Amino acid sequence: MRTLAVLPIKRFDAAKQRLADALPGGSRPALVLAMFSDVLVALRHAERVDAVAVVTADPLAQARVRAEGAFLLEDPDQAGQSAAARIGIEHARTEGYDRVLLVPGDTPLLDPLELDAVLDRAAREGLEALIVPDRHGTGTNALLLRPPDAMAPSFGHGSLERHVGAAEDAGLTARVENTESLLNDVDTPDDLAVLRDVLDGRRGLAPMTRGALAQIDRARAPFPVADRSSSVEV
Repeated sequence: MRTLAVLPIKRFDAAKQRLADALPGGSRPALVLAMFSDVLVALRHAERVDAVAVVTADPLAQARVRAEGAFLLEDPDQAGQSAAARIGIEHARTEGYDRVLLVPGDTPLLDPLELDAVLDRAAREGLEALIVPDRHGTGTNALLLRPPDAMAPSFGHGSLERHVGAAEDAGLTARVENTESLLNDVDTPDDLAVLRDVLDGRRGLAPMTRGALAQIDRARAPFPVADRSSSVEV
């Protein structure tokens, strides 16, 4: 069963506005790039994913896609995640993929092995829609559709309920499945704090994101103040 993973990416300079107060200077776009890079690499390492398509208008993201050998799909209108996902769905449909996996670029903890297990179970059980919630149980952090155009994606606040309803309306065999490595997306300072806690507790995860956060911490560190207590006046 041929599977295309679709990764919609907003321009980095416009992404994650709710993190602007929590991240200094240009560190927000740098973190977004790092998270996207970790997700892209994880998808490329998943054996049950046959190809990855990135839908974006961002030049840095486009360069990263070319370096990784993924498909690059232009996002001329930049009308949001759902619209970008539909571009990927149309590509999957016209290229003859059996199913499409829609994944956001801010889930850097994504584990290829866990993803492969999820995709295998969905195939064995004949699922036409598999919906992965976020840690709050209200958003959607992955959407698997067979065929790719089985229903229209509707990401954003409250998307879990919308996707469940859309699957029911379409009469699809569907399930909501918690997938640990996809639970943590990063939209708010609280989400970022949770991500930091996970990375502190588990080594080896999300190396690009870990490096970006370390660089942010170094930039925030105050310059050392010279100790003048032992100076001698002459």
